[in-house]
Amino acid sequence: MASDFSLDRTVRRPLLVGGIALSTLLVLAGCGDREAEASPRATAVAEVVRQDLRLVAEATGELEPLRKVEVKSKASGEVLETFVEVGDRVEPGTLLARIDPRDVQNSYNQVQADYEVAQERLSVSEAQLRRSENLLASGVITDQEHESRSLDFANAKAAFVRAETSLELARLQLQDVTIRSPMTGIVLVKDVEEGQVIQSASGNVSGGTTLVTIANLDVVQVRTLIDETDVGRIEAGMPVNVRVEAYPDRRFTGQVEKIEPQATVQSNVVMFPVIVRLENADGALKPGMSAEVIVTVAERQNTLTLPNNAIVSFNEMRTAASVLGIPESRIDLEQSAFQQLTRELAESRGQEVPEQTAMRGGGDAPNLQALRDQVARGEISQDSIRALMQAAGAARGGAGAGARGGQGGQAWGAQQGSGLAARGGDGDMGRPGVVFVRSADGTVSPRAILIGVNDWNNSEVLIGVDEGEEVLLIGGAQLQAQQQQNAQQMRARMGGGLPF
Repeated sequence: MASDFSLDRTVRRPLLVGGIALSTLLVLAGCGDREAEASPRATAVAEVVRQDLRLVAEATGELEPLRKVEVKSKASGEVLETFVEVGDRVEPGTLLARIDPRDVQNSYNQVQADYEVAQERLSVSEAQLRRSENLLASGVITDQEHESRSLDFANAKAAFVRAETSLELARLQLQDVTIRSPMTGIVLVKDVEEGQVIQSASGNVSGGTTLVTIANLDVVQVRTLIDETDVGRIEAGMPVNVRVEAYPDRRFTGQVEKIEPQATVQSNVVMFPVIVRLENADGALKPGMSAEVIVTVAERQNTLTLPNNAIVSFNEMRTAASVLGIPESRIDLEQSAFQQLTRELAESRGQEVPEQTAMRGGGDAPNLQALRDQVARGEISQDSIRALMQAAGAARGGAGAGARGGQGGQAWGAQQGSGLAARGGDGDMGRPGVVFVRSADGTVSPRAILIGVNDWNNSEVLIGVDEGEEVLLIGGAQLQAQQQQNAQQMRARMGGGLPF
């Protein structure tokens, strides 16, 4: 696989003849065209190293209470006293305020008087009914007169029940002028002061006047928006690190509570609300604080890594070779190399790889029906099917398809911030890529690799290179410029029109 060209780092001193530098002419005259293009341009190199790799999804949000209650009064009237201030801690039953009770007290007195009258009327009617029963038994009164007494008793009993119900309601209304806390929490907002006239929450169409707002701050939450490309990797229960500006040197830990199903579009970007729950026993976190949320999506310990700008797709390989000064005739990497790597990776993990991995014609799709039959017979597993399909994708599209988002042929290092390097990937069999490896004797050759997760700077290498090997770095701007130049040359050969 290795080519016989090498990086030429020697510096030739120009030969001056009559004050004119002829070094370039002499070099070209002394070498054939083939030798002139055999030495690639000097470029930066990086070493394959082992390090920890951590893939995170970051977002910002605002702290808010997990439970917040607006306390309103069921009674209307003037606020006589308030007993709490903003920041006070309250418990269930804590006295908050007292409303002028005169109106409800008067209503209660009237209802109580009506109740006493109804109670006395019921007693009299009951006594009359008993006498009527005795008189009817003695034949003194008729049945019609007795029925009239029975009806009077029934009406008196119904009136007593109504009076009793009204009295109970008036008693509750009398209690409503004393406002108490319904929960444990902190007073966030106090909306009324002594002397203010408030409206009843139950008797006013606007919902009444809010007296105070109470929230339980022992547990708080952060509502943040995360890009749809990252939210697929986030699950409820994942650990989260939260940083607030008020405590720059302190990290708060929480976990993902849930991912809301309804998306939000901001600046043409689809985002999903993610709720992060935090314990706040010491009360350091306050509602309204801006919070930076960092969700650990994937983490690799002591894994082989490469810089992102050392990796190109298979479709970009020849363009990258031109940028590096490597002649196209020396590029001998075939797409089938990705299939071989997939097979070797599966075998190293103890996964079964079906025979159909050897694609027909070096890249045709496998026989799906035959694979289904093998699964039904128990000859291969679903993991083997996935490995096969990934190998097929690599063969058809190389790393360009596997990278999921190579923009305009740019090198991976030029895509930092575009989302590709930040999102990465942790598929079972990785994604295909190509690197240019420099051997100990200086020769450079393209090599197929499979890539795992990656962050903004580095990518995990699952297979294809060894620790300590050196790879060439490709500038994304140079690669894009070379692609544009190639496109212009093609258009020129096609007479200025598009090639298709």
